[in-house]
Amino acid sequence: MGKIDKNVLTQVKDYTMITVGLLCYCFGYSAFLLPEKIVTGGVTGLASLLYFGFGWNIAITYYVINAILLAIAFRTVGKQFVIRTVIGATIATLLLGIMVPLFKAPIVAQQPFMNVIIGAVLCGMGLGIVFTHNGSSAGTDIIAAMVTKHSNISFGRTMIYVDMLIISSSYLIFHTLDKIVYGLIFMFICSIAADMVIDSNRQSVQFMIFSKKWKEIANAITREAHRGCTVLHGTGWYTQSDATILLVMCRNYESMHIFRIIKAIDEDAFVSQAKIKGVYGEGFDHVKVNIKKEEAEEIVHDAMP
Repeated sequence: MGKIDKNVLTQVKDYTMITVGLLCYCFGYSAFLLPEKIVTGGVTGLASLLYFGFGWNIAITYYVINAILLAIAFRTVGKQFVIRTVIGATIATLLLGIMVPLFKAPIVAQQPFMNVIIGAVLCGMGLGIVFTHNGSSAGTDIIAAMVTKHSNISFGRTMIYVDMLIISSSYLIFHTLDKIVYGLIFMFICSIAADMVIDSNRQSVQFMIFSKKWKEIANAITREAHRGCTVLHGTGWYTQSDATILLVMCRNYESMHIFRIIKAIDEDAFVSQAKIKGVYGEGFDHVKVNIKKEEAEEIVHDAMP
């Protein structure tokens, strides 16, 4: 029962944060980009093209395009991807339907470049939050998933090609290059902001602790910080004596707690600290790599002695 409750709480937390991320994205898009008539990448950009060109409702167009893409790609992308995408697209559609009519003019008046930067940062942060909590923003990642499935073109490269095609298409409506430039600037800043959010969530720290009181430090870290320690044996070349080293990995925000434990037990301990982009395994992140069952079985078979 406890495990079920924990899973439910995790799901509630994930969907709450996905909603927060989509709220951030839709606000940045509706309040800063759309009033400046900036066409972005993805299905949002495609919907905005139809909005500027034919006056179609952005929210409804966004949802319909995603539904069509999902219907085409259902067998390719898998059930879980479809469920996450439907939830993400539904929330985004509702938010766009509410926010788009609220902002007839950009918040920062007569500053298109500033609006592009602020909107890109907000959209990137929103997407980063969504991806961090296993959500999907729907959109052109469906197309990328289909192309990757049937060709050697990478997922990321496909996304770039599709987004650049959508942004460049704005020339057919506005007949000016500055809208394309703003759209490309948005794409660049948005991706950086999203990566920063994703990487900061995965950021971990590795400690290597040299101390004669290594047992006490290891026990305290295990008991108080709830982190495991790995004991390594080496030789101090300067003293030509045996040395015991503790290897500890923890989240970035836990590092000060580890330092306090070390200092309380041995102020003379020699400590090195290094930042790690990601740690995967029990107590940290799960390895999120899609692999077919047949491919996994082949790898296991080849590894057999």
